[in-house]
Amino acid sequence: MGKSLKVRRRVTAKKLFRYFIQGIIILAPIGITAYALYWLFEKVDGILRPAVHTVTGVNIPGLGFVIILLFVILVGWISSNFLMGSAINFFDQWMERTPVIKFIYSSTKDFFEAFAGDKKKFNKAVLANIFSQDVWIVGFLTDEELQKFEMGADKVAVYVPQAYNFAGQLYILPRDRVKKIEHITSGEAMKYAVTGGVVDLDAERDAQTRSELKTDRE
Repeated sequence: MGKSLKVRRRVTAKKLFRYFIQGIIILAPIGITAYALYWLFEKVDGILRPAVHTVTGVNIPGLGFVIILLFVILVGWISSNFLMGSAINFFDQWMERTPVIKFIYSSTKDFFEAFAGDKKKFNKAVLANIFSQDVWIVGFLTDEELQKFEMGADKVAVYVPQAYNFAGQLYILPRDRVKKIEHITSGEAMKYAVTGGVVDLDAERDAQTRSELKTDRE
């Protein structure tokens, strides 16, 4: 009787532990995402809301965030206008000719344009053979012309992101040690790399397809 009770307690404890782990798996991504969004909201909101409160006496949470968001949209809209676009281009050229400021400004600009601008660089996913003959890692082909480094036409530049990190590493490799990835998008390749390969791309595609079909029916 006592032995049977111990077995039941052990089984119950294992079930509770399994439920706990399952709860962590569900809640951790939600909590981390919510915290990251809250942190971003507070940081952006805190830039302007105190100034608005000082000038107008109005202290509405989120007001600074909304003002900054509208300002960014306004700048994007103005830059699409020919005349204002010319003025912004003049300012851009002035910034890129100013010592010290040039390095910070141009580096930041190039970084953001590599992701979302006209100079997208992270749109050619590849497999790179770097450390040994049988080891391949996911990267992005960012430069196919390295004559400027006197490396020859047979060399290319490959950026390799780190898992669960915003950092990465640039490698210069022979072309024959780089394979282009044809069957997944660059976004899927980036997600696969930064999650350490744990993301199930096939399952995500199926879920997205089902969601799109459901939307079409509605």
